[in-house]
Amino acid sequence: MLTSQMELIVRSLGVAWEEPVRSGSDMTSLPIWMRRALLSTAVMNLFAAAAFLPSASAVRALAELPDDVHPLYLATIGMFILIFGIGYLWTGATGRADRLFIALAACGKITFFTILVGFWLAGELSVRAPLLGTADLFFGVLFLIWLASSRSTLAAGLSAAGGNDRRLASGA
Repeated sequence: MLTSQMELIVRSLGVAWEEPVRSGSDMTSLPIWMRRALLSTAVMNLFAAAAFLPSASAVRALAELPDDVHPLYLATIGMFILIFGIGYLWTGATGRADRLFIALAACGKITFFTILVGFWLAGELSVRAPLLGTADLFFGVLFLIWLASSRSTLAAGLSAAGGNDRRLASGA
């Protein structure tokens, strides 16, 4: 129903409508270590999201994060952390992942750690913030390891099957 409504809207704009090409599943099965990593970081994100509630200034003080921020920004940050936490929980629980989601997660976690280190080097944060952020670095690196290993597994599977679809080999 929703797809047909979307098709009508897209066609009314003069754009050709094509169903997405799918070969098998868009999702990749996860090894147990990756499922555990996702479930662990889900718990971490759920607690971090609570720490960014505007009323959680005592928790932010423990992490030595600045507290002179408008509540709108705190709520927005907390919302994004919560959304990713739910994504990690779902992905870990189902044991299937979309490579794009894991790539975005890795980038987000490594970038967050890098930002903490940058502000620490600039003297804006105490060393406690990047030390606490090393958990994000750890999970970000694990996600990159999974991405690299799943890409080689996917390419090997296609080669063994005699496939030469570049789009599939690239994980797209």
